[in-house]
Amino acid sequence: MAIWERIVAAVLQLNVEWLDIVDILIMSYVFYRLILIIRGTRAEQLVKGLIVLLLAMIISDQAGLDTLHWTLRQLLPVSLIAIPIVFQPELRRALEHLGRGKIFKTPYWNWSSQDFDNMLDELIKAVQVLVKKRIGSLIVLERSTGLKEYIDTGIAVNGVVTAELLVNIFFPRSPLHDGAAVIQGNQIVAAGCYLPMTEDTNLGKELGTRHRAGIGVTEHSDALAIIISEETGIISVAHDGVLTRYLDEKKLRTLLKEKCSPERSEGFAPWSRRNSK
Repeated sequence: MAIWERIVAAVLQLNVEWLDIVDILIMSYVFYRLILIIRGTRAEQLVKGLIVLLLAMIISDQAGLDTLHWTLRQLLPVSLIAIPIVFQPELRRALEHLGRGKIFKTPYWNWSSQDFDNMLDELIKAVQVLVKKRIGSLIVLERSTGLKEYIDTGIAVNGVVTAELLVNIFFPRSPLHDGAAVIQGNQIVAAGCYLPMTEDTNLGKELGTRHRAGIGVTEHSDALAIIISEETGIISVAHDGVLTRYLDEKKLRTLLKEKCSPERSEGFAPWSRRNSK
């Protein structure tokens, strides 16, 4: 009998119905997505710690180490209560991923490829000037996740994206120089905005507040943050909590078109909704 026939026979003996198979596949996919969400975060280390505690509890029970087993069992209820508190950022990210699913996507009623290309041209022009003059800047492009809580911390601008306006916002000694400029579609809605700092302790010490804020906002949303170093003029982009450095204008344009173009299924949905009313 062939191997596959033995496998089929074993499955038939288990009396597995097709709903059981669907159930197993769904749970396997859920666990796979959870692993992707926590990978590279502090939750990964916490999960490993919980696994070690569970293994220690099982081994102590089998080995007859009653005192150790009792102690670990008392810690288990406390751990179950602490998990939602400790994993709050990761749980928030998981729910935001669900909320950004295709079923909730909004079509680009007023966001054409030409509008995007015009905005992108002005943005790249501004970046070229900012890099040449070594002007530190932080530009956030809103996508599906709304950034109103951060926009409200800044000063309303509500101006069309132009290279001149962006350069003036970040010009040294400008009142808005130290904050972030937030772009929705082809509008700079606010500047001087305060963003959450990343909690990643593995970042290089050469990365300052501007870089950490750019990474932080992308950990809480699907926004893209463009960071220009004041000391070196290096262009960096943060997305999903990951920082990509040493970009030039060509690579920056390619990355922004890949992530934000209206031809893709994800992008500046909040701006599209406001202008479709």
